Amino acid sequence: MIISVTKQMERELLARHYCLDLALYAIKMSDPYISVRENLTYTHKELIIKNKRVSVGGKIYVAGIGKASCRMARAVEEIIGDDIEYGVVSTKYGYGEKLEKIKVIEAGHPVPDENSLRAADEIIGIARRMKPEDILIFLISGGGSALFTKPYPPITLDELIKTHDLLVKSGARIQEINTVRKHISFVKGGRFAEMVPGKIISLIVSDVVGDDLSTIASGPTAPDPTTYADAKRILINYDLWDKIPENVQKVIDKGLRGEIPETPKKLENVDNNIIASANIAAEHSARRALELGLKPVIMTTTIEGEARHVGTAIASIIEEIARNHRPFKPPVCLIFAGETVVTIRGEAGMGGPNQELALSASMKIRGYRGVALIALDTDGTDGPTDAAGGLVDSKTYDILMDRGIDPEKSLMRHDAYNALKISGDLIKTGPTGTNVNSIMIAVILR
Repeated sequence: MIISVTKQMERELLARHYCLDLALYAIKMSDPYISVRENLTYTHKELIIKNKRVSVGGKIYVAGIGKASCRMARAVEEIIGDDIEYGVVSTKYGYGEKLEKIKVIEAGHPVPDENSLRAADEIIGIARRMKPEDILIFLISGGGSALFTKPYPPITLDELIKTHDLLVKSGARIQEINTVRKHISFVKGGRFAEMVPGKIISLIVSDVVGDDLSTIASGPTAPDPTTYADAKRILINYDLWDKIPENVQKVIDKGLRGEIPETPKKLENVDNNIIASANIAAEHSARRALELGLKPVIMTTTIEGEARHVGTAIASIIEEIARNHRPFKPPVCLIFAGETVVTIRGEAGMGGPNQELALSASMKIRGYRGVALIALDTDGTDGPTDAAGGLVDSKTYDILMDRGIDPEKSLMRHDAYNALKISGDLIKTGPTGTNVNSIMIAVILR
């Protein structure tokens, strides 16, 4: 009997170890610096991007927007060196790094500020000094929309911020918010790409579920399938048309009348390349799982929904495998990625979507030895907390109940952080330097 219990404990610890190893490996391989180094080379006036060769007939310029732009730019400097003519990157305050050839501007995020406008003007200045034979390497990552801001005249920065705030509070989906943002911006929705006379090579770290190029940082180098009519319909549907600033109304109505050009529906001068994403992170985890002797299954990289419900759904799959060995026979590793949300009504404790997902799952995997689940945000910050997420197993529920904490009540109070802290299941990575949404990994060894 003692041997049996020991083996159960060993399986439990091993499952947790595998979960943590696979998740941290996914984060490591999603590092923007590593991702650029893996996807870009330069030699003898020739750029190679993901095995595509591009001859350099003119000068090479660099621009970047987003929280990862400095790390990406540092890699580009190391690869191209003195052949960089000039460059500017815009990143969040506190995210700047000293670069040799590329100017760094720190600006406001998530709310843009005057430096966001300055960064946009300086990057537009690069486009205007370029010639048709020149190349612009454009580095895009999460946060780029706020850090690269230029309202369409005569809209002011304050009016743009007010419009965005109204949309967020209305419950509009991110795709709908971006539709409006692109049509009141001078640079979003592919408009920046239209200004560039030469070729643009975009290297993109995606923080968007499904990797929609027109949504990542509001798509400055991607064609935009939406229209001014879509933008106005969204504002009307959410009862915002009469609440937005008059200048925003004027720009949209001018666009509807054809007095302002539509966002481009096709771009000939752009090569967009996603070099890091939730999908790529999941593939890295799968390869690592094979090295550890586990059978990996990527279940989905586009998971969305209320965190606690997603946690229950994932735990149900784990339970089916542990009990009935279907649809997969253990040992197996299940990989999920995407972005869940928490809807808060009333007062709330501490936590984030990944912590709620993990705590919710712990109630259903209770008692299934040799099973563990990790859920974490790849940027190292889950919600407004210092934790990246949680790592739970078959004992989490019982530990909490023994210590007088009801997991269900903790979920109702949105207090997953304090519950997981008590059970010893919080994961704290600190800032990771990347953001490719969230990853969830389940290991079933039964």
